[in-house]
Amino acid sequence: MNKYKVLDKKGEGTFSEVVQVKHVQTGKCAAIKCMKAKYGNIDEVNDLREIQALRRLSPHPNIVQLYEVLFDRPTGRLALVFEIMDLNLYELIQHRQQRLPGRHVKMYMYQLFQALDYMHKKGIFHRDIKPENILINKSSKTLKLADLGSCRGIYSKPPFTEYISTRWYRAPECLLTSGGYGPEMDVWGAGCVHFEIMTLYPIFPGNDEIDQISRIHKILGTPDHRFIQGLKTRGNSSSCDFIPRKGTGIAPLIPFATKSCLDFVTRALEYKKERRLTAEKAIFHPYFSDKKAKLTISLPQSYDSFASEKKPLHETVGYHSNSLPNIHTGQISNKSKSSSWTERRKVFESVSLTVWYYCAIICNLLYTCLYI
Repeated sequence: MNKYKVLDKKGEGTFSEVVQVKHVQTGKCAAIKCMKAKYGNIDEVNDLREIQALRRLSPHPNIVQLYEVLFDRPTGRLALVFEIMDLNLYELIQHRQQRLPGRHVKMYMYQLFQALDYMHKKGIFHRDIKPENILINKSSKTLKLADLGSCRGIYSKPPFTEYISTRWYRAPECLLTSGGYGPEMDVWGAGCVHFEIMTLYPIFPGNDEIDQISRIHKILGTPDHRFIQGLKTRGNSSSCDFIPRKGTGIAPLIPFATKSCLDFVTRALEYKKERRLTAEKAIFHPYFSDKKAKLTISLPQSYDSFASEKKPLHETVGYHSNSLPNIHTGQISNKSKSSSWTERRKVFESVSLTVWYYCAIICNLLYTCLYI
């Protein structure tokens, strides 16, 4: 960690703290995510979903790049070194008085769905799509999806964790079932983000779980009886006896939106996940037909082959790519010199014993040849 100089604290969450740093030798800036949990060995580090996912997904122009993984054996501390971005989407709209230009919104959303389509084809879904996890470069208008700590494998067997995703961006199937959700929840979250960066306010800002589903029903209406019975029949539903209610619809909330934009948001926020847009279909929606609003995305050559990949996420443990850093086991604390010397001493002792062993064998053979 001595090769980085801390410049500023970028933010702090439940599980980690992010700081902006500068490389002492190159002068390049980076973001270091310092994990609050302690880890016993490198195998535990390799088992982290975030590291596994980034290994499988790297490189992609719309997913944040992992530069280096720093693991300190003696203390169990772990830090992930990422490329630095200017700000996140929440910070971009937080103090704005006027809406973002429509072409900028379209450009950001196109890149977000490029990232989601890529992830889903690689067998991973994010599970926590929200403005804070979407990073922006202001000058180039580049968008990168970040914070993959909650991701899961699409082909893992449900039920998944019930309370996942930030409440305001949580899909109905996450609220109404006991873990009966999938990659469709990412599209719902992206739809909520789309609405928010268009209007500068969230579409479903629920105060709790009950208020959250109530706000969804206020706009989209309650689901039909057959849908509710289907949840109960599968035996994975929570309480879902709702008073029938017709929603106001999304259109009155965004009267300035074009016809294609309204259709896109509406289809991304379909109540039933089976009717919701997929990430792949989203990028071919007429809303994105204006090529001037698209960035030139340079995808990896093997991109098309990802659609057929169905490996569980845990199988990526131990996978290494030339584009990724190896895991270092140097000190993150100020005791790096002593730890480094300890490691070198162990190596020296091991080599010395090996040399001594082979010298003894050679001497014994010489003795045998000369005196017997």
